[in-house]
Amino acid sequence: MLKKANVQEFLKEIEVEDLVNNLQVMGNEVYIDMTAHSPAMHEKKKLEVAMKQAFASQFGEDVVLKLKIVSPDPTEVQQNQIKGKQIPGIQNIIAIASGKGGVGKSTVAANLAVTLANMGFKVGLLDADIYGPSVPTMLDTEGAKPLSVEVDGKNLMQPVENYGVKMLSIGYFSGANQAVVWRGPMASKALNQMIRDAHWGELDFLLIDLPPGTGDIHLSIIQEVPVTGAVIVSTPQHVALADVRKGIAMFQMESINIPVLGLIENMAYFTPEELPENRYYIFGKQGAQYLAEDIGIPVLGEIPLIQSIREAGDVGRPAALQENSKIADIYVETAKSMIESLVERNKSLPPTEAVKITTMAGCSPKAK
Repeated sequence: MLKKANVQEFLKEIEVEDLVNNLQVMGNEVYIDMTAHSPAMHEKKKLEVAMKQAFASQFGEDVVLKLKIVSPDPTEVQQNQIKGKQIPGIQNIIAIASGKGGVGKSTVAANLAVTLANMGFKVGLLDADIYGPSVPTMLDTEGAKPLSVEVDGKNLMQPVENYGVKMLSIGYFSGANQAVVWRGPMASKALNQMIRDAHWGELDFLLIDLPPGTGDIHLSIIQEVPVTGAVIVSTPQHVALADVRKGIAMFQMESINIPVLGLIENMAYFTPEELPENRYYIFGKQGAQYLAEDIGIPVLGEIPLIQSIREAGDVGRPAALQENSKIADIYVETAKSMIESLVERNKSLPPTEAVKITTMAGCSPKAK
């Protein structure tokens, strides 16, 4: 029979005894209450996975580990985190980011936006890629101009709306062929105006399509609004995943500490239209999945490289709008996975950091 002393000795060996608040052994069941190193969701998940693997390896599959992991009290650094002011009426702000350009991040953001809108959510999309705005093209709103509306005695921008998605982009204010040549502070100011001086109304989700990499725009967003979570987009190839690690590291910095909800693997495989069941792994196979497992974050979806996705984006009608199609189903499952991860994030983090979702039709937290 398993003894408590044996478990205590093992906890010392794996150097986690200082995290354990309570330990009880009842037959082959071990009850452990622990405090994670950080309130970040990925840290708690990594600790849970590591503990279960360690116990199974040491004591065998017959020993059942009942683990409860709570968040630590916020440190002084975390209490002084870079956090912006809440935007009235917006429940969840999701940053769509990538460490590298050319991975299809804007295409994913546009398709997720229309998918969430079709699921019944109130959705906004902010194109924060100041130097390469693509939302007007992808959502068929090129040439549109946001109108001015008076709200509580203040003139605000009315976002452009199409496919049930409210959107703002610097592309609505600059000409189609006009280059935006701005220094960082000027770009940040324009972005802040699109966030704060806009009448977004009531939204369940505001998706923010960030530019590639890490820089002024990313810090401006973090400083201006309380980002609920980040979704990282990458292709499977090694050179893209190397940059993704840096992007994730930015969100996980202690002074920023924005939960990474998961990773979306875009262009995961190529499927020709005439052979829809065939898969060709042009950029490598499951690279994002290996990275996600290593970091301890979920893979929210695998988006294939299909010609119709590109064609649909070029004509301004996102592929996710193609009813009863394979790609539409994939985006629905990806959106559901994102919401499930968000629900788990809101359960795991302290209440002051969590932002509740009001309607969760068709979605539930993933089983542990």
